[in-house]
Amino acid sequence: QVQLVESGGGLVQAGESLRLSCAASGSTGSINTMGWYRQAPGKQREMVATISSGGTGNYADSVKGRFTISGDNAKNTVYLKMNSLKPEDTAVYFCKAVKDRWSGRYVYWGQGTQVTVSS
Repeated sequence: QVQLVESGGGLVQAGESLRLSCAASGSTGSINTMGWYRQAPGKQREMVATISSGGTGNYADSVKGRFTISGDNAKNTVYLKMNSLKPEDTAVYFCKAVKDRWSGRYVYWGQGTQVTVSS
């Protein structure tokens, strides 16, 4: 099992920045991808950014150039630095970890952290 704990959400004004953290614990070996997803009220959960174990990042078009995902393997922590925040970035942000093992693919989610951007 992998436990994911997010932190760093909050209320900011448009144009400001936040940094989210996701700390993984438990059986963290063989995690090959971690990422951030978000879900706004009345909308489906969507991918924001992912990072592979090798450090390759992938971003949604809506956040490219504004958000940066990074990881600290020693701390089993993934970060999402969000700059130039917009009201449409308001959502609950979830951390996700994926393990691919011989027995199958295992997906883990954190409990989410609220990000609210006021105009």
